[in-house]
Amino acid sequence: MTTLAPVAPSSITPFPIVFAVYPDVTQLDFTGPHEVLSKLPGARCLLASCEGGRVMADGGLCFDTQRLSEIEDCALLCVPGGYGVTSMLENADFIAQLRRLASRSRFITSVCSGSLLLGAAGLLYGKRAACHWAWRDLLSEFDGVIPDTARVVRDGNVFTGGGVTAGIDMALTVMAEVAGNAHAQAVTLGMEYAPAPPFNAGRPELAAPAILATVRKRLDSAREQRQIAVQRAAQALRELV
Repeated sequence: MTTLAPVAPSSITPFPIVFAVYPDVTQLDFTGPHEVLSKLPGARCLLASCEGGRVMADGGLCFDTQRLSEIEDCALLCVPGGYGVTSMLENADFIAQLRRLASRSRFITSVCSGSLLLGAAGLLYGKRAACHWAWRDLLSEFDGVIPDTARVVRDGNVFTGGGVTAGIDMALTVMAEVAGNAHAQAVTLGMEYAPAPPFNAGRPELAAPAILATVRKRLDSAREQRQIAVQRAAQALRELV
């Protein structure tokens, strides 16, 4: 039987990955992809924010981060979503850092409402993109962006995931592109990633009407403020272009 020789560490090409985070980010949006992508050959995962230091996610977990401005480039940029997206849409420094890093990245990715931030940075023009179902329509505020209902959408070197849990699927899709299907399948098995949700209610068309109404009502409380922020970000992008 023929066995494969182990890959020498010196032969592995470094693959720096930047997760661009901010206050009130949804931690699973990036910790899910982080768990997957950290297993890429040569992976070096970095958490970075505008100010650096400790960032608190919307569920209360805290993470230490570097400054985005101190990172020269990366092979993959990942932008997670969360309630903090609304304020970051109008944070010129954050948007500029996304644009700068994306220009030097092999892959540009997002999870959930993180695609709104990609849109604000002008990184989705002419491209299809996924987003959390509650905010997907807001992608249309950015000129040339085509909202897509798929769980994972690839358009060129841009990979976008829909809701929070789609981040794992998105990361495995990118992993297959970078390291091959066999490697991605081995990671899938190692994680025992075999979703079997106890409730078939993870999309609007599957949830019971009463459940959908309850969730819509909760999310609608943030709707007006986020829509205004998206419209302002879209106008700022037009003026920049």
